[in-house]
Amino acid sequence: MKQYVIDELRPRDYSDLKAYLDRTYGTDAIQGVYWIPIAQERLSETQHSHSGCQPFYFALELEPERLACELLVRTKNRVRCDCIAYANVQQRNWIMGLIDTIFEELAIRT
Repeated sequence: MKQYVIDELRPRDYSDLKAYLDRTYGTDAIQGVYWIPIAQERLSETQHSHSGCQPFYFALELEPERLACELLVRTKNRVRCDCIAYANVQQRNWIMGLIDTIFEELAIRT
């Protein structure tokens, strides 16, 4: 699995990130997993044409010492489909930039 990982989080970093992610993206049935929605303008042509599979997400997992973001664009509606694929360059850059922005906003230095 391709991932973007930031490790060696400090306890304060984890607490701040958890509070931010809970507030911004809510909590899911799986503790520590957050679903980051992808805007329509960032979808690939295939993803855009699969309206029944939308919305699409990145899964982000937060653990006490690390944050990992799968670089697989997923849907909650299906397990297998042509529209579920690794992020293209635009999507990958967007999610990595979003995570970097969150870290900057929370004054977390990695």
